[in-house]
Amino acid sequence: MSRAFQSSLPLARHRIDRDHAARRDDALLDARWASQEARVLVLHKGTALAAAGADPENWDGFGHRPTSRVRAGVALVSPAALPGVVVETILTDGIRLYLGLALGAAEGTTGGRDGGDGAEAEAEAVAAVTEQPVAGALPSGSPVFAVSLGDEQVEALATAAREAGEPEPVWINLRLVAADLGDSEAGAFTEALAMFNWHATHTHCPRCGAATLVESGGWVRRCPVQDIELFPRTDAAVIVGIVDEHDRLLLGSNAMWENNRFSLLAGFVEPGESLEAAAIREIAEESGVVIDDPEYLGSQPWPFPASLMVGFLAKVSPDHPPVLRPDGDEILALRWFTRDEIADPESGVLLPGSSSIARAIIERWYGGPLPEPEPA
Repeated sequence: MSRAFQSSLPLARHRIDRDHAARRDDALLDARWASQEARVLVLHKGTALAAAGADPENWDGFGHRPTSRVRAGVALVSPAALPGVVVETILTDGIRLYLGLALGAAEGTTGGRDGGDGAEAEAEAVAAVTEQPVAGALPSGSPVFAVSLGDEQVEALATAAREAGEPEPVWINLRLVAADLGDSEAGAFTEALAMFNWHATHTHCPRCGAATLVESGGWVRRCPVQDIELFPRTDAAVIVGIVDEHDRLLLGSNAMWENNRFSLLAGFVEPGESLEAAAIREIAEESGVVIDDPEYLGSQPWPFPASLMVGFLAKVSPDHPPVLRPDGDEILALRWFTRDEIADPESGVLLPGSSSIARAIIERWYGGPLPEPEPA
């Protein structure tokens, strides 16, 4: 695995010690929640409360990202700053997810907004647009939690802001702002979103249907009837950059997309299958192309809802000349691209956005960041 490649993956960054040993100590977690250093990442329907900025307008994550006037930042608020009705609901009926302890800024970090001067640089970047604390500005050791609010709680949050004469809450989408976030923000947002997506689908025991109980700081659900613990699961998926003998890259257009959207081919790993075997099988199924010896590049979580994207680069097998055969189900079109064609602003082709591992693999093959279009 290349460290340089891994550092280019926005959702693979993190600056939180998950502090596994503390999860089962309810008294310790209560004390940390009550401490002045505690901070909470607030989610609502898969989006996070923003400290700064907003989702880019008229953009869904494909193609060139519009320039934002203010870079997005995730708000990490003190539990004491949340409206009382919100806190009461969280502690009685909701999930108080313990993410871990902030690690502070990493020396030499270059990813996201935690680069250069680390936490101080990030705090200064956000200070001009918000007074909310952000993850990169947290002192090392600060306990970090996450909660997910329903519509009524979000309205209570908005009401409290109006009564205080403050702007109403803004919510941001991880897929659209990941590249703007610092390491701490990106890691916390990714961790929290993946966990709450898991909670949403495991409210009942798969064996007997009994309602499960949340334990261990939100990291375990227990069936009180079977007395079994249910742990979070992640679905592994492979994504492959395929290169032919002419050093062209193969991209496909998904059946759910507009016909000018192209990306790498990907698919889920099946039970009893290695990552490499899954890469070879998925590519053959979706394109008819046979590849040899997939080379592992790196991985990043993709909590939409619960995947781990494992990236490979592979060459077409010299023993099997490529004949493109889209499967007609997931993939409707396949096309080989040269570097000039990928970089051509007149091509009309929309590529994956900067939050995806697909973009990072394409740029690794290309030899660097893809050129941005000239401003109008």
